[in-house]
Amino acid sequence: MGLFKRDPEEYMELDLQEDKPREKLLIQVERLDSFGDSDRIQQKLRDGYVLLIKVKELKEKDMNELKRAVAKIKKTCLALNGSIAGLGEDWLLATNASAKIHQQEAEEV
Repeated sequence: MGLFKRDPEEYMELDLQEDKPREKLLIQVERLDSFGDSDRIQQKLRDGYVLLIKVKELKEKDMNELKRAVAKIKKTCLALNGSIAGLGEDWLLATNASAKIHQQEAEEV
């Protein structure tokens, strides 16, 4: 046989079907006005939502309560293999395993 000649039985058929479209990622905006709101937020994370959480009102009202609520939400995110990150001073982004937050380290100048 020549250099480029092959037996037809050596070829493999490739499946060229298009990938199935992914399920849409659900993002919902929530407010964290009190520690009690963290239960509702935890349940939404368990239900598959990615949450954009406004924390401004609770931050202005009671910083200690905000810290407790964020710690509670963070535990749920981590238990669901998700992530949590602050967006500016007044917002949090919380995810479950359906999404990850890529946080790039700030470069030192």
